[in-house]
Amino acid sequence: MKIAIIGAGKVGGALGKAWAKAGHYIIFGVRSPGQGKTQPPVAEIGAGATVQAVADAAHSSDIIVLATPWPAVPDAIKAMGELRGKVLIDCTNPLSLNGDGSLSLSLGSTTSGAEEIEKLAPGVHVVKAFNTYGWENFADAAYPNAAGLKPVMFYCGDHDAAKVTVNQLAADLGFEPVDTGGLGMARSLEPLALLWIRLNIRESRNANFTWARLTR
Repeated sequence: MKIAIIGAGKVGGALGKAWAKAGHYIIFGVRSPGQGKTQPPVAEIGAGATVQAVADAAHSSDIIVLATPWPAVPDAIKAMGELRGKVLIDCTNPLSLNGDGSLSLSLGSTTSGAEEIEKLAPGVHVVKAFNTYGWENFADAAYPNAAGLKPVMFYCGDHDAAKVTVNQLAADLGFEPVDTGGLGMARSLEPLALLWIRLNIRESRNANFTWARLTR
């Protein structure tokens, strides 16, 4: 697939490199290609990636991955232009900084970041995924263990065909995909991301852990 990644930070870069390794073609969408302090890892990926303006990347791709900081989401969606009918994977989390320096979510249980994104981009098939871990886990999802467990990748959305695509993209990176239901389930997945972040900080910023699923 041609995957447009909107955002050139660590999450977008790690996902781009991993998907390129799995055989997908990556189009990084940035505000000013070739400029700015944060540039996507096109040179590391080689022929499997390119960089374009945000709108060009979004329109020339099969699927869009939104990997910007939460405050940049409205501008990023506006810059992409008309997206009706496109699949958009929302990797963001509506994080906010408290006065004591701790993190919380700026949206509560009555809505979610994913649902707000759907309002900003009418007609887009939004799937929430790749938001519950840090970039380190996307760069390398291998967690060898005696039980043969794979890290779980939870996702949710209201469009079945879009979720099939996301399921495959998660499996391509070595995750066990788990469909949690409609897009409203993002109200649970975004707090799960906050839990992961807080455990990361509590364990001296150790990102080397994921969620896994045991079944009988």
